[in-house]
Amino acid sequence: MPLNACELEIDLFCRGLRVPPEVSLDGARGISRTRAGLGSGLELVIPAGSWLKRRIWMNAPVVERFVERSPYVLEGSRAGGYVVHDTRTAVRYPIELPEEPLWYRRFTSRDVPMSRIGVLQGTYLGIYINPVCTFWKCGQLQCRFCTTGANVGSRESSSKTVDDVVETCRAAVEGSGVTFVHFNGGFQGVGGLRAAEPYVKAVKENVGALVGVQLTPEKDFRAYDRLIDLGVDHFSFCFELFDPEWFARVCPGKARVLGQQLFLDAMDYCASRMPRGSVSGEIIAGIEPIESTLAAIERITSVGAFPTVCVFRPTIGSDMEGWPPPDFDDMRRVLAAVYDACRRHRVPIGLAPNIEVSLVVNPDDAALLAPATPGKLAYEAWRRVLRIAARPLFARRMRARRRPAA
Repeated sequence: MPLNACELEIDLFCRGLRVPPEVSLDGARGISRTRAGLGSGLELVIPAGSWLKRRIWMNAPVVERFVERSPYVLEGSRAGGYVVHDTRTAVRYPIELPEEPLWYRRFTSRDVPMSRIGVLQGTYLGIYINPVCTFWKCGQLQCRFCTTGANVGSRESSSKTVDDVVETCRAAVEGSGVTFVHFNGGFQGVGGLRAAEPYVKAVKENVGALVGVQLTPEKDFRAYDRLIDLGVDHFSFCFELFDPEWFARVCPGKARVLGQQLFLDAMDYCASRMPRGSVSGEIIAGIEPIESTLAAIERITSVGAFPTVCVFRPTIGSDMEGWPPPDFDDMRRVLAAVYDACRRHRVPIGLAPNIEVSLVVNPDDAALLAPATPGKLAYEAWRRVLRIAARPLFARRMRARRRPAA
């Protein structure tokens, strides 16, 4: 029996996609090995059918070691269309390969390629705003799945001025219809959140977009208040793993310097200060025991935040490069639990316009995994009403507060 769009997304994350040499990717977004390396695959779009009324964006692994054994093979061309061929069942799934935006080839006024300032991951713009994570410089304290130390400064600019960022964001909004700019970075000690303030302020005033911030937590929660006052729309907290032993083993710097509890406390604080559904906890599924991942999902949703779940990818160049990818059945169970927890805790998901994250299985993608119970139907009706009601709010928050000079 063919997989639905979300199941195909999950299985491609678990198994990867083989791309034969004869299949041309001309015009498609190039593989962007930036930041932690999770976007090192091929961006593609899976039609989700008439019920979900959306398209599922994903970044399919294509270069990692485990992909060589994948039953999924890309076939077709841009002229005739592409399909993902499952060689086990002979089922062919139509997909799309989004084109590389023209603004990738433009330069900032400082003569830096815009593609080295920000990168599209799905429909949003991701920008790493600070120097290489300090854990990479402190005796192997970096997270074991991460390749930031090999990417920042080589495949993307290590220095991004406020003007670079504003110019790139404006190009992405005008050229790609971007509505959400996501600023993230590694550990920099005290003051990382303060360093984000000029970027947030400049984008809010001069571009107009929803803005998210994902930086290591700080004990002085007033830093979050300042960012909220500047207009931040979303905070995300990457505590990665919920089991304390696995957290310490895989994220030694975060465990020794920050502690897992600080991530949870900061998440709770921001969830209490922001509208429900404006905060997320990011976790990796497929490393720690599944029961721990399920407990993390429940913990995140219990405070009105939503889980963003990365299916573990053993990225090239990381300490975990040789680890096996997770099992499809386990990951389907995890992602079904994400949707169910959001439904039970009445976390509003998928309200903001045109935000499709390709690195994770979005909680609203996982609606396809849930049976059509009365509870699901009521939740979906509630979400539709909220989406309509929220349109004026998002339109206002995406309006530039100060128009640039002519």
